Amino acid sequence: MAQHVFLTGPPGVGKTTLIRKTCEALKSSSVSVDGFYTEEVRQGGRRIGFDVVTLSGTRGPLSRIGAESPPGKRECRVGQYVVDLTSFEQLALPVLKNAELSSAAGKRVCVIDEIGKMELFSQTFIQAVRQTLSAPGTLVLGTIPIPKGKPLALVEEIRNRSDIKVFTVTKENRNSLLQEILMCVQKGS
Repeated sequence: MAQHVFLTGPPGVGKTTLIRKTCEALKSSSVSVDGFYTEEVRQGGRRIGFDVVTLSGTRGPLSRIGAESPPGKRECRVGQYVVDLTSFEQLALPVLKNAELSSAAGKRVCVIDEIGKMELFSQTFIQAVRQTLSAPGTLVLGTIPIPKGKPLALVEEIRNRSDIKVFTVTKENRNSLLQEILMCVQKGS
């Protein structure tokens, strides 16, 4: 039986929108939900990067186009985007730690949107995701990229777990998946 639910699909297909709609529905059913999602940052109609937004509303940069890495720090780059590892870890890691600590207090949902190339520069994040997936009483609702190019070790590890249900989001099914995702999450949580 699936304990965790992940969405996959091409960029821009609506995975994060589905995650946010699922969270709203869960919260209105009094399910404990915490976590984060990533959001595009646009300037003059052009995407210039991504922010991490926690479900409590805290926001910070995940990446920006052509940004300079802080002096003395290794540059983490995905295409034209430079990843702000410090900002990402300061926002995402406490949320994952809270999920582990409060899982003993009853069933809860932890949102991890997304587990992708940018996020995987953080070894601490990789460890925290593994611990959250193993935390009793915690259901992870997350997103992973579709396989493309060199496989991402943690993504493949997640895909191959027996306690994971993966939904592939397409333009054709994105508006009809919400109820199916909710049923899966509520069964597991």
